[in-house]
Amino acid sequence: MKLKDFFKSGHPPTLFTAFLYFDTSFMAWVLMGVLGIFIAKDFGLSASQKGLLAALPILGGTLVRIPLGLMVDYVGPKKTGIWSQAFVLIPLLGTWLWGFDFGRLAGFGLLLGMAGGSFSIAMPLASRWYSPQQQGIALGLVGVGTTGSALASLLAPGLAEWVGWRNVFGLMLIPAAVTLALFSHFAKESPNQPRPKPMGDYFHVFREIDTLWFCLFYGITFGGFVGLASFLGIFFYDQYGVSKINAGYLTALCALTGGLVRPIGGYLADRFGGVRMLTIFFGSLSVLMLGISCLPPLVFTVCLVFFSMACMGMGNGSVFQLVPLRFQKEIGVMTGIVGAAGGLGGFFLPTLLGYCKQRLGSYGVGFLIFAGVSLAGVVVLRKVQKNWCFIKPHPVRPLDILQPDLVPLEQV
Repeated sequence: MKLKDFFKSGHPPTLFTAFLYFDTSFMAWVLMGVLGIFIAKDFGLSASQKGLLAALPILGGTLVRIPLGLMVDYVGPKKTGIWSQAFVLIPLLGTWLWGFDFGRLAGFGLLLGMAGGSFSIAMPLASRWYSPQQQGIALGLVGVGTTGSALASLLAPGLAEWVGWRNVFGLMLIPAAVTLALFSHFAKESPNQPRPKPMGDYFHVFREIDTLWFCLFYGITFGGFVGLASFLGIFFYDQYGVSKINAGYLTALCALTGGLVRPIGGYLADRFGGVRMLTIFFGSLSVLMLGISCLPPLVFTVCLVFFSMACMGMGNGSVFQLVPLRFQKEIGVMTGIVGAAGGLGGFFLPTLLGYCKQRLGSYGVGFLIFAGVSLAGVVVLRKVQKNWCFIKPHPVRPLDILQPDLVPLEQV
């Protein structure tokens, strides 16, 4: 597939607005964690509380992704996206005007999870405009919206120093409202949008073993990415004494890498097979996390985190090269289910790191545990690959691109 052919197909305005919607939503989603250093200073938060504050919006995103995925399949991604983006304005406004104690902030942080639900909307909206051979790159381009975490890390700390952290939430209302207007005007439903089925028919995917594997793999790749993107600023500040603004810059550098390489992961999965690429990414990630767990000097840690985020970003693209091919008619609910698993992983990682720092005195233990989880991903992937016949071509949509992943792993 040539890139020029890709950009002549589908519906570019929808692809762009899906990316913009995802990007802006991601900015709002991680904003609480990015500003955690400033919030913690005002409220005197412990290490565990800082981890919880960064994790609560991610937990909220986990809770809404499946319902939003169902809505996408039932009423369409555009209508669902408009409603969801309008809701995000509420916790942004609330944090700006009434976020004066930790309890309120926790509540508004949980509501900001609606921004994380954008994943369940933007992916199906773009996916249904493109052919099976174009899924990896199409969803990879939309997935570049995860760079919203880098933009938040780059801009929010400096703005907080200038106008105060509460007013940053007020300023976030501007891009959120503009995105809502552009999305409402330019996004278009695909003519391939499946007709709604009875709601109960969508839940048969829970009986598919493939659903479990996709959830596990995305919990590692996306969970690791979003969890670190929301917590790295706190980590760099606490562990290495980096200034608040410089901690934001370092976080932005690492998060930007993870977002930008997502299409590369999708392209490589299109070209060589998702299982092959995930094996490489999981193995590399386990080694990199082991290095971070040693808490080396700052320059080495930044390099290790940089390549870790790249592995997770490309891993995200590889996982979602497979999902829409395996579950064409249930892509909305499957995106919600798998995305929820990713969000759940993102909730546990900052919570784990904060807990290990407070109880055990070191962030290193948390990174060591994550290294073990990544290694377990390789083991599980190799094991389930032996029976990968669960991933089959859809009867009405040949998925030749999946063929490299249909044979035992040792033959791939």
